[in-house]
Amino acid sequence: MNLGKKKELAMRALNVGRSRIVFSDSRLNEIKEAITKQDIRDLMSDGAISIRPILGRKKVVKRPSRSSGNIRKKVNSRKRDYVIMTRKLRKYAAEMKNQGTLTREELKEIRKKIRNKAFKSKANLREHIGNKSDVSVKKHKKKVNKKRTNKKWE
Repeated sequence: MNLGKKKELAMRALNVGRSRIVFSDSRLNEIKEAITKQDIRDLMSDGAISIRPILGRKKVVKRPSRSSGNIRKKVNSRKRDYVIMTRKLRKYAAEMKNQGTLTREELKEIRKKIRNKAFKSKANLREHIGNKSDVSVKKHKKKVNKKRTNKKWE
């Protein structure tokens, strides 16, 4: 005997899925005669129809999502400080070259030292450039004086 339609009626009456409805084998004739939803409800209260408990996981555990987007937050502060200081010092060194305080070779040397964290601050770099420019001016004057003395004008 096919009780598929009765199962569908029980599904609608009891608001459960098809696999959870179980008919009692001994009372199949009573279930076959049930026509309305109320008949199905009465049979369930009598015990002719039973409902299986839900199988599987009761609680849906959300998997941790893979965060996309703001990756910058992972950059450590030491790196951020290095980048800020390096940019500041390079900008200052470029300004000094444009003013004529530094030569191209001196700028290259200073940029290497900036990359190697030789300067703690802009003031430290300024002090280094000041000392270096004094030395370079003296060297330049010596070279000029040497050239003047070596030249034979007569």
